[in-house]
Amino acid sequence: MSRSTCFNSFSLVSLFLLLAAGPAIASDVNYAFVKEIVVGGEGGWDYLSVDSAARRLYVSHASKVVVIDLDKQEVVGEIADTPGVHGLAVAPELGLGFSSNGRENKASIVDLKTLQTTGKAETGQNPDAILYVPDRQEVYTFNGRSHDATVFEAKTGKVIATIPLGGKPEFAVYEPTLGRIFNNLEDKSAVVAIDAKTHSVVDTWPIAPGEEASGMAIDTKEHRLFIGCSNRLMIMMDYTNGKVVASVPIGQGVDANCFDPATRLAFASTGEGTVTVAREEAPDKLTVVQTLQTKAGARTMTLDPKTHRIYLSTGEYEAGTGAGGPGQRRSVVPGSFKVLVYGPQSDR
Repeated sequence: MSRSTCFNSFSLVSLFLLLAAGPAIASDVNYAFVKEIVVGGEGGWDYLSVDSAARRLYVSHASKVVVIDLDKQEVVGEIADTPGVHGLAVAPELGLGFSSNGRENKASIVDLKTLQTTGKAETGQNPDAILYVPDRQEVYTFNGRSHDATVFEAKTGKVIATIPLGGKPEFAVYEPTLGRIFNNLEDKSAVVAIDAKTHSVVDTWPIAPGEEASGMAIDTKEHRLFIGCSNRLMIMMDYTNGKVVASVPIGQGVDANCFDPATRLAFASTGEGTVTVAREEAPDKLTVVQTLQTKAGARTMTLDPKTHRIYLSTGEYEAGTGAGGPGQRRSVVPGSFKVLVYGPQSDR
């Protein structure tokens, strides 16, 4: 064999080994603590949402939404007058945000440049999850007490539909190709599919073996939903037919789920202070790759797809109290509210 032939053979083998090593390296998941962003103040909290392009994080807290600069990792403003706020949805192309104000049965319309409220839309009772549908420039609030969804025009706040859901709604996601909104019905242990054009429920699917779901995330490439359930499971559902194709164990008190399309990782955050990280190995295979220890009460979460970091809200709990499961007394130290940041260990 000539020297040049030997060199070429070695190069091909080396390339093959490097390519083969890629998935093995990627599968060595190790999320770790990055930073604690102190917010302070008093009151409860719920959803967080990321506007990755604008480099902003929106954090619901009592009667306001705290605005955090994702690059500086510090508080830069707040959106006021959002009584009992649950979450905020963003319409980047409109420069608008929309908050679900549970205590006043309204949704605020906010100018994201000034952080000033420009109007409010009437909703059903106790609007909780909130979702912006960019294809139609419409906003959905999912109303916990009236068991329905309110749909209004993003620019005007004009209500255009009220959709009966048949159960208590929790988190929702949008699938643009099918034009479907998927939403958990917690008390029915089911998922409903809503047609965005007709504003009507077109399918209802059971989530067994899951029960009483709260969080939801979506993989539009493989047509999968990741659903966090109260019986300590995260299920993976095929949203083209409603079939549950896989499930993995998670911690107690799940409230949020995220999916990172770049890494194929699905996350489930729980009130007991853990985040389960699972990889979508195949369309019918989900594998736990890490159980990340966080803090008690850190049950709500969002993900920045640019940095792959996750953000969770919590506070410090007084001795003898907790936030992990049903019936536990919650007593948060005043002024201790904060956002915890975790990321791949390589970016620390």
